[in-house]
Amino acid sequence: MTKRVVLIGHPVAHSLSGAMQQAAFDAQGIDATYELWDRPPIELPDAIGELRADDFLGANITIPHKERVVPLVDRLTEEAHATGAVNTITREGRRLVGHNTDVPGFAAALDRLVGRSKMPRQAVVLGAGGGARAVVYSLIREGFQRVVVFNRHLHRAEGLVKHFGRSAAHMELRAMPWHPSIIESELAKTKVLVNATSIGLTTDVSPIPAEVLTPGLLVLDLIYNRTRLLRDADAAGATVQDGETMLLHQGAAAFTLWTGQPAPLQVMAEALSNARAHGLRSAEGEPAGDEAAPAAAG
Repeated sequence: MTKRVVLIGHPVAHSLSGAMQQAAFDAQGIDATYELWDRPPIELPDAIGELRADDFLGANITIPHKERVVPLVDRLTEEAHATGAVNTITREGRRLVGHNTDVPGFAAALDRLVGRSKMPRQAVVLGAGGGARAVVYSLIREGFQRVVVFNRHLHRAEGLVKHFGRSAAHMELRAMPWHPSIIESELAKTKVLVNATSIGLTTDVSPIPAEVLTPGLLVLDLIYNRTRLLRDADAAGATVQDGETMLLHQGAAAFTLWTGQPAPLQVMAEALSNARAHGLRSAEGEPAGDEAAPAAAG
């Protein structure tokens, strides 16, 4: 019986995961298909219920469902529980297990961004959705001492900070109002900037003014594209990276969870490059946390 894996989100048409995961299944001789399910929030419980059938290996979850799906699964792994967000589901019999492979995916991206330099200890994070939760949790685990979260809806950032209150007790984790002068002030004190909003995904705009970017910054945009933010940061002398590494490694971790086999990283990387060459530009709409437009980021 051909097994099924689905990506559940709203929207999902722009996903790169389909090409990447199908190439991996085919390369490993696994009889499985990867499907895209566009489901609005009201249809999410029924969609998750379908995954209990025997023909499913599991699922990926993307915007805007990563937090909504948490109460719909039977068990959470450590990363999923800690972040309060799920991006991968596996089956144990008819029980569903929620995982967060964005966490190891972001860790791989951060390591690549920093390179051989000493790991910084301060970061600014833009956004407060499911992707931002994986970012902040990874920064906490990495030993960062100060992380400031900006979101256009301040209460969302405050909710994220409150969620991590216990695990971040050893450090300074703060939510601040989204205002260019405040962001500029914080960037002057930090080394790492992570864009975990979808600003720049569908339009050529940046979440922050170019003039607040400084040489020496390490800038990671979770969007899988050379966004306006990355171009502005590069022009300012910063080191930049898009979401490709995070997408690849979170997808590889998900593949292993579904199949029990090591992921064919090179095959998946080539499939991503080919999909990008054909115009697809985001990591499943990652970063997560907002369905619409820059004005509603996070």
